[in-house]
Amino acid sequence: MTTTEEQAVQATEPNEHGYRSYTLGEFSFGRDEHFAHIEWPTGRHVMAVEPFLKALMRDIAWNFFYGTVNFDSVIGTINHYGNVDLFAGRFNEDYRKAEIDHLENFPHEEIKATFEAMLGDWVNDSFDPFAAPQETGSAYGDKNGDNTAAVTRTRVTAQRMVGLPEDEPLRSDESGYPVNRMFADVDQGEPEVRVEPGYEKEVAAFSLFKYLSRSDVTWNPSVISVCKDSLYCPTTEEFILPIIHGNDRVEWFIQLSDEIIWEVADRETGRPRANVIMKAGDCAAMPADIRHQGFSPKRSMLLVWENNSAALPGMIARGETPNVPVTF
Repeated sequence: MTTTEEQAVQATEPNEHGYRSYTLGEFSFGRDEHFAHIEWPTGRHVMAVEPFLKALMRDIAWNFFYGTVNFDSVIGTINHYGNVDLFAGRFNEDYRKAEIDHLENFPHEEIKATFEAMLGDWVNDSFDPFAAPQETGSAYGDKNGDNTAAVTRTRVTAQRMVGLPEDEPLRSDESGYPVNRMFADVDQGEPEVRVEPGYEKEVAAFSLFKYLSRSDVTWNPSVISVCKDSLYCPTTEEFILPIIHGNDRVEWFIQLSDEIIWEVADRETGRPRANVIMKAGDCAAMPADIRHQGFSPKRSMLLVWENNSAALPGMIARGETPNVPVTF
């Protein structure tokens, strides 16, 4: 964080539990032993601090992601790719009817700096917001150190593809990560590649299952290959996706192992639209007008295929391209 960004963060002295409170525009954020407290001019909201921190971690790590990141049914952010909306009740029918919803827009770096400072202060030394429940300690209690290493992880992003020379350091076995406890049966072999002389920088292959078996995070898509605007973003999932993602473009999901249950709802109202159970080998497209949250009973592998085009949200909003990839 730069000096300018640090100066932009509005924080109080630590409270009786050792935590600072933060102000961003007309929003204020505070925490105690158990809860995150969010207030705005027309209302207030309380979340258990563990799911709040897990959602906050992903919002920052994903650079506010595509479209809407709902922390729950009330609080969240909307990415406008340069500036970000912070909202309370924007996608909640009852809050809007009661006229207690609130939304403010902030420059990307301003909201990011405040969220990073909050995460750094509110995460204790025993808790990792990216880990599965069995792999981390508790988020609750009074202030007890910090976990800077966990909350400052950078998202793994390939320039072209894992396995090619410039992306070779991304290989999970090269980074020293051990095989995850849930993937002990995954073959650790690699494909044999025989390349014609002169094409060594253009042809490569790697075992995606081996790569994912060594992931030390959950619900955090990495980028393993890039072809223009096409991104392959695999991830390992266990327990509950800590955010409810509101799409601003179509996302493709390919279930590589085990099972994920998706609750799909209307993006604007939150009204249920579908329950999707994906088993290994299944493929599904999440439309551009929905929100979704996943539940993975056992640690599983998922491939997310993203179209990274910056033009898509505007095209969809103007009706120039449909909300779904295909109409039957």
